[in-house]
Amino acid sequence: MIRKMQLFSLAISLVLPISAFAVGAIAVDDEEGLTEPGYGLVTGRDTKEEAKRDAMRLCSKSGNDGCEIVAWFENCGAYASSKKFYGAGWGKTKDAAETMAMEKCGNDNCEIAVSECE
Repeated sequence: MIRKMQLFSLAISLVLPISAFAVGAIAVDDEEGLTEPGYGLVTGRDTKEEAKRDAMRLCSKSGNDGCEIVAWFENCGAYASSKKFYGAGWGKTKDAAETMAMEKCGNDNCEIAVSECE
């Protein structure tokens, strides 16, 4: 009986999808900190909450006091900035995330500061 239950559990685990996506997040302080950069980006976390927490830690560790989560993503994320504006984006590809970040930044002087995919 135990053997049958073990085989059943194995079969179920092979049939039911386990999320293949890891989660990433971007935290930003629109005032640059004591050391560059004014953001924190993490990938490869198991949950949205873990990704957000670690992005905030990384942003704060760079000497930033006003960090805020601007994006979390399961595929790709990007952060664009200029001296006065910033934008965050996400999407299925790096290009899609960067395009969204540039559009949200809304200034010709914006540049992609960082982008990453899972």
